[in-house]
Parts: sequence; structure tokens; C-alpha cells
Amino acid sequence: MLEVRDVRCGYDSGRGREEVLHGISLSIRKGERLYITGPNGCGKTTLLRCIAGLLPFRGTIELGGRDIRRIPRKELARQTGILSQISSVYFPYTVFDTVALGRYAHIQGVFGQLSPEDRAFAEQCLERVGLAELRNRPISELSGGQLQRVFLARLFAQDPELILLDEPTNHLDLKYQLELLEYVTAWSQEAGKTVVGVLHDLNLVCAFASQVALMNQGRILALGTPDDALSGELLQECYQIDVRSWMLQSLSNWKRG
Repeated sequence: MLEVRDVRCGYDSGRGREEVLHGISLSIRKGERLYITGPNGCGKTTLLRCIAGLLPFRGTIELGGRDIRRIPRKELARQTGILSQISSVYFPYTVFDTVALGRYAHIQGVFGQLSPEDRAFAEQCLERVGLAELRNRPISELSGGQLQRVFLARLFAQDPELILLDEPTNHLDLKYQLELLEYVTAWSQEAGKTVVGVLHDLNLVCAFASQVALMNQGRILALGTPDDALSGELLQECYQIDVRSWMLQSLSNWKRG
């Protein structure tokens, strides 16, 4: 589904070009949920933005066997979708109208209109995230958790083969974090879609990933199942603390409570 080979990317700074990604390679099969984790500044979001085609890079990124730089922008928009952290709301669209925006990547022509089938699909996506009863409410009146679910429904309405998650649970309370990732997991399993996401919370990574990429200093330190990629030694190398012991101690505190 997705092949990343020797990808390098950097930014211009006052000291010249600084490389952030140093030869990243990974392969993801259709239907997998790969979550990328690691310390701040290790290149997680940069890698995700390269996969989305939002940053120039050296190396190769192929989607379905095709170089993403050779896929027309509208076709790439149909095949990939991205959900980021909650952003400010500038226009008070209704919940339904916001979700229906996801269908426009599939409409032919500049002045194309939503078909009855498009509208019915958008309604199904609203139901999938449990917001059908709020369809006519302005999104400016929603809570942060509800708003992020609306944006997720819009992404489902786009119906991409690959969904990219850039720390989408930031600023959400635990209930909404779990709900959001449960919706993504169910969508992936039912429709055979592929997920690549960036998450900081190692508990969420362990709970929802089928594959994990542990990054540090612009390189992939480990790639595999959560049990394999998040070993105590690797986590200590990444974070410079004994993460596993700290989590076990935290768990024992909960048990005493």
C-alpha cells in the first residue's frame, strides 16, 4: 500500500540546510495501522507531511506502487486524507455541510454539485461517529471532542485509501481520545483502509497500533509490533528514562487506589 525508501528531508535555517530525516525506509500493507512515536523533534510530523505530499523530499514514496510526486493532486486528494490537531473555526458551517466537504474531491468539474448518493454517504459518515443528531448545528457551537469527530467524519466522507493522523488527540480529554481512535480502528478494519499516524502517548500506541515505528533523531530506531518496537531498552535509549519501569510503577499506584 505504502512504500517509503531512503527518504530525506530538511529545512533551511540561518546555518544553511539542516536535514531532519536521515534515510527513512518502511513498508506498510493495506489495512495496517502504523503509529509513529518518539521524542519531540525527532521528525515524526515531518515524515507524515512528506507522505502527504506537503513537503519536498529526496528518496521515494510510493502509494499503491506509484510515486506520489507523479500522482495528480486531485487524485492524491481522493486517495489520502489527513487529520491534525483541532484548529480554529472561522466559518460557522453546519455539521452536515462540513462533513459533506469531504465528497468534493470525488466531484467532476469545477462547478459540480453533490449528488443524492454523495449526501447519503455523508449522512452515513455522520452516523459512524455518532453525530447524526447534530447534523444541523453550527460547528462553532461544538465542544472540542465533538468538533474533532466532525473533522474525522469529513475524512471518512472523502473515503481515502490512506488516512494520516497528525497528533489528532492532542487537547482532547481521555474519553474523546479513546473514542476517536476507536472510530479510526473500526473504519480501518471494516473497510480495509490503511492508517499512518503520529502519537505521543505510548499507552494509545500500544492499544491501537498493529505496527509501530519508534523514531529518534530523524531515524527509525525500531519498526514492528508494539511488543517488539517498544522494548524497555529501546524506549530508554529514546527518552533517556526507564519508561517501562515508570509505567509499571504508575500502574501499581492505580491498583493501590
